[in-house]
Amino acid sequence: MESKVTKALKNCSKDEASYKKLKELFEEQEQKAEEAEKRLNLLEAAIRNDYDSILITELELEKPGPRIVYVNDGFEKLSGYSKEEVIGKTPRILQGSKTDRETLDRLKKNLKEGKAFFGQAVNYRKDGSEFIMQWDIHPLRDKQGNITHWVSYQHDITERKRAEERLVNTQIEFDEMDEESKRTLVDVDDNGNIVMANKAFREMVGYELDELQKMKVWDLLPRNFRQSLHGRFEHAIKQEDFNDKSYRVLVKHKSGAPLQVEINTKLMNLKNKTLIRADIKNISLQKKVLRKLSKRNTKFEKIFKQATDFTYHLKQDEKGHFYLDYLSESFPELTGFYIDEFLGKDGWHKLIHPDDMDKARQHVQRVLNGKSSTSEYRIVNKDGEFIQIMDYARPLTESETNEIIGVRGAITVELSEEQPS
Repeated sequence: MESKVTKALKNCSKDEASYKKLKELFEEQEQKAEEAEKRLNLLEAAIRNDYDSILITELELEKPGPRIVYVNDGFEKLSGYSKEEVIGKTPRILQGSKTDRETLDRLKKNLKEGKAFFGQAVNYRKDGSEFIMQWDIHPLRDKQGNITHWVSYQHDITERKRAEERLVNTQIEFDEMDEESKRTLVDVDDNGNIVMANKAFREMVGYELDELQKMKVWDLLPRNFRQSLHGRFEHAIKQEDFNDKSYRVLVKHKSGAPLQVEINTKLMNLKNKTLIRADIKNISLQKKVLRKLSKRNTKFEKIFKQATDFTYHLKQDEKGHFYLDYLSESFPELTGFYIDEFLGKDGWHKLIHPDDMDKARQHVQRVLNGKSSTSEYRIVNKDGEFIQIMDYARPLTESETNEIIGVRGAITVELSEEQPS
């Protein structure tokens, strides 16, 4: 033991017996600290092959953000910052202009809910150079189960991303495939980023490849489709959502023109990466719409003001029967019916095709169980024809209504060749 420490202990002791007791206690604590450091070093060595960097922060998430209380040597090597420079600071020092805000918002949401988080985004070293950081963040809990800190295992995946991109470019050969098959293709990663798009797709939407690669795939959809698609990317990609699935949606051209497309998706499992390949068929009335617009001297945006959707509120009575208590003003324009004809008892049942009633009930039940849901089914119009629609519905919050089991949704009608524009 150093003489300086020995001298301090003697000064704090009233006699020789007290000094010996203090010395024993001090040596005991010193030994525990050494053992803890050994265990920490052993732990770091065990996971060194899986993670470049380890960072631990306090619990507080609000500004200025969680303070860093520990970083390992790997963090110093990865970031260029020394331990002394970052202790007491926030991990925000690694963020910059290209750091994806949406990923950060999702990270904060998970941590507020006490959940682990896995994601990746562009980060910045001390010298300003960019790298792609993969995070694996977990809560640290005390003996009572309370979260006290967050531990972040971090990995620099920049080179892996570049290698994957080269692999994707080599395997896909988009433009050559386009010339051979005339297919319209776009690939999307598990965060909704557009990774690659062939010439046919770029011409269809009017964007260059570098513009598309800065976008999320849902940015190409009209507003009333975005939330539904975005929700499917909030968690791990599900086979049932994207593998061998077919969808019909509206896509917005860069100019604002609406394009109705049929999308067939499948999952591509590459090394360390999953991509969604979308094979797209343009089935819109674009040429017909353009001719009419040129005659009427109308802007593209007017198309989106036509009645292609309406909003409804659905409630459940004491016997468990569903009924409509609100329909928006666009309902008559779309169906030809008066609103009063469908409010109250039996209105909801009269609106839906009998063969699709079970599907609609399951859709509504998911919402009543507290989950947003999207479903396709048919509704009737004034002429007795049935219209294929896509319905996005979500539970109403208590701040929006006193009815806890209220359901709200937006129904969007898909255009078809037979419908007048």
